[in-house]
Formats: sequence, C-alpha cells, structure tokens
Amino acid sequence: MADLAPYRAVLSLRIRSQLAYRRSFALDVAGSAGVGLLEFLSVYVIFTNVTELGGLDFAGVALVFAFANLGFSLADIVVGHVDALPTYLRSGTLDAFLLRPLSVLGQLVTSDVQLRRLGRCAVGVAILAVALPQAGIDWGWGAALLVVAIPLVGAVIFAAVFVAAAAAQFWLVDGAEFTNAFVYGGSNAASYPTSVFTTPLRAAVTFVLPAAFTAYLPTLLLLGEPGPAWTPAWLGWFAPVAAVVAWVVALTGWKAGLRHYTGTGS
Repeated sequence: MADLAPYRAVLSLRIRSQLAYRRSFALDVAGSAGVGLLEFLSVYVIFTNVTELGGLDFAGVALVFAFANLGFSLADIVVGHVDALPTYLRSGTLDAFLLRPLSVLGQLVTSDVQLRRLGRCAVGVAILAVALPQAGIDWGWGAALLVVAIPLVGAVIFAAVFVAAAAAQFWLVDGAEFTNAFVYGGSNAASYPTSVFTTPLRAAVTFVLPAAFTAYLPTLLLLGEPGPAWTPAWLGWFAPVAAVVAWVVALTGWKAGLRHYTGTGS
C-alpha cells in the first residue's frame, strides 16, 4: 500500500483540481453526455428506416451501444489521457518520468483523470436501464453477472487499446491521428452489431482489434442469439481471454517503446 501512496496523492490532487470550479465541471460533464446522446441519435435515426440491424432489434442494438459506450467511457476516464504521450516526447518532459523511482506507465495513468467522461458513462447507464427490460432477456444469476461483467471487461480491453496506441508513439512521435483511428474507430465499430460489416472487416474488429468482444459478442450471449457465421455467440465467453491478450500485447509494446526511447538530449 505504501508503494501506491504517491499515485493516490497525485490522483487526489487531480480530482480536487477538477472539482474546484464546479460550474465549469458541470458544463464539461454535460458536454460529454451530449456527445454520447448524439452518437446514440445516429443509431435511432437508422431505426427510423429499418426494423432490425445485423439481426438485432432496436433494444438489442441499444444494448450493444450502451455496453460499448460504457466500457469505452470507463477506460477513457482511467487511461484515456495517455494519448498525451506525444506532447511529453516532443517537449522532453518524459525524461522527468524516467528519473523518478516509479513506473512510467503508472505515472502517466495517474497524471490526470478525465472526470468529465462521467457524463458519457451516465448516458450508457441510462440507455441500459431503458433497453434491458425491453430486450426479452431470460433473467437469472448468469444474465445478471453478464450485465455487470460486460462493461468491465470492455473497459479493460479499451484500456489496453489506449496503452498500445500510446506505445506506438515512441516510434511515430507525432502520429496521434493515426492511432486515434484505431482507438476511436474501434469504439465506433464496437457500438454496432459486428454482423453489419463485411467478412474481412468483421474479422479485423474481432481478432485484430478486439472491439467485438467489448459489447456485441457478450450481448449475443445475454440475448440468447446464435450470432452470424465466423463470429458465433459462444466467442463472447472468451472476452476475458481477449482482454488478457490485449494487455499482453499492449504491455509488450510499451516496454519495447521505453527501450527504444533515447530522450531528447535535454
């Protein structure tokens, strides 16, 4: 616990600084919620023209969106700010992190916390509260555990994607736009049934960028749906395995990036 004391102190300072200006904080949270609502509006607009999407009705697609949105928002709160790494690389301030007797990744993760993302989390929770009773779920202990586990596992997977994207910056330095295409593109892909994509893209967002494991495949399990060819519902049970593999890849890339980094000469 003593080893965690420096991280707790930094996090406490960051949280208090964001809450110091309550009106500004409230506006930030409202803005974050607005982004989530606008994204869900695009799903609603699609269903003004169709009755189902990728084999799921509106309640099913709303569940996929809510789980993906909630998982991504949780990851964004905790580790989303590691995408500031290119700024540290260009300014040379990452060298200060290396001099401290603490984990570089731990320092980056605790260097900030995006509490305004709570607004987007609230949108996900609200959509879940409305969609779950409408989805025709066969409720039991297993279904209840799935509802709790799906966004948590999704958050772990998205957090690994954030770290992997940050690790790539050790080589790209100024390639945030490139890696954001995978981070935020993965979040967008996870918000829709994977079955709407072509087979190559479906394979990419399942086995390369594990977006399908964050919401769609576990939702199929929850709804009792068989799933499409190549991505059957039973793959949803392997979501925790996908999370572990994602973190192994992310941490391997992170360690390789740190070894590659030679400083700025400052």
